Amino acid sequence: MTVPAPLPFRVGQGWDSHRIETGRPLILGGVHIPCDFGLAGHSDADVLFHAITDAILGALAAGDIGMHFPDTDPAWKNAGSLQFLRHALQLAAEQSYRIANIDSTIILERPKLSTFRSAIRTAVGRAVDLPETAVSVKFKTAERVGPVGEGLSCEAQALVVLVFQS
Repeated sequence: MTVPAPLPFRVGQGWDSHRIETGRPLILGGVHIPCDFGLAGHSDADVLFHAITDAILGALAAGDIGMHFPDTDPAWKNAGSLQFLRHALQLAAEQSYRIANIDSTIILERPKLSTFRSAIRTAVGRAVDLPETAVSVKFKTAERVGPVGEGLSCEAQALVVLVFQS
């Protein structure tokens, strides 16, 4: 049996959702957003870093964030999501892949996030070693529809392109 050559690029899609909870910080893409609520979760509940982590793992066909960091393991209680992201980046590097670009969307009714766009893009870029020009972060509401629209949760989606480095 021959081993196939590595793919020149891989694409991964990630998604995450967390319930809104008072008394917790709201952290999106590693940036603390001043707000009267945060997101519930076993870790710091950074939905954007979780979605990006899942996108990288998906591109590598390496499972999902829950397989690598189960919420039943007390070791990950209150863990920073940057740790999860770095793990996925390490797995990519071990296979000679690096991120070429990220396209992401955060879906949240409030607060309005547009004033945080540059800070989030910069923080994500710094976390994955990309220039801000290779990191897209979009903000949407759910138009008062469903759990996000009712102000009960926040979602994030991410698409990641990995390129092979020979």
